[in-house]
Amino acid sequence: MGKITGKKILIVIASDRFRDEEYKHPRIVLEKEGAEITVGSSSLNVSNGVKGMEKVKPDILLKDVSTSDYDTVVFVGGAGAREYFNDPVAQRIAKEMFNENKIVGAICIAPVILANAGLLKGKKATVFSSEIDTIKAKGANYTGNPVEQDGKIITAIGPEAAYDFGKKIVEAIK
Repeated sequence: MGKITGKKILIVIASDRFRDEEYKHPRIVLEKEGAEITVGSSSLNVSNGVKGMEKVKPDILLKDVSTSDYDTVVFVGGAGAREYFNDPVAQRIAKEMFNENKIVGAICIAPVILANAGLLKGKKATVFSSEIDTIKAKGANYTGNPVEQDGKIITAIGPEAAYDFGKKIVEAIK
């Protein structure tokens, strides 16, 4: 029996070109601890990882997500994640989860989604190097740490931090 058995996690991937390790490694950690995973995206077509290692068929369209069904949301990075930077549906999910006092995670460039939703203002956060100025411009206190937690928000810099990101989410859910 895992530490977070029965907890429901929504993992959001891009409709194409998500970062393989940022999806796979946290999922492995979360499932090992007993979490139930649902994959959400803007499309139900199979999405391909940037590295070509992962091919994932999402379970639910983001527009159909009810945040009350989940304990945590995790936004996966990779080049494709840019589709959600200014997406009102992705931002709604992030804001609702945050307002429901649930864990909101984002890795690589995906913290920009949280920044654009107004969730990183005054918060410690980290992000892939290409987006440091973007989250700072939205009021985030960029730390540069591989994984950063500020309250219910957990951010990480990229694939090299993916396992630790998953572990930090498990700790936060407990």
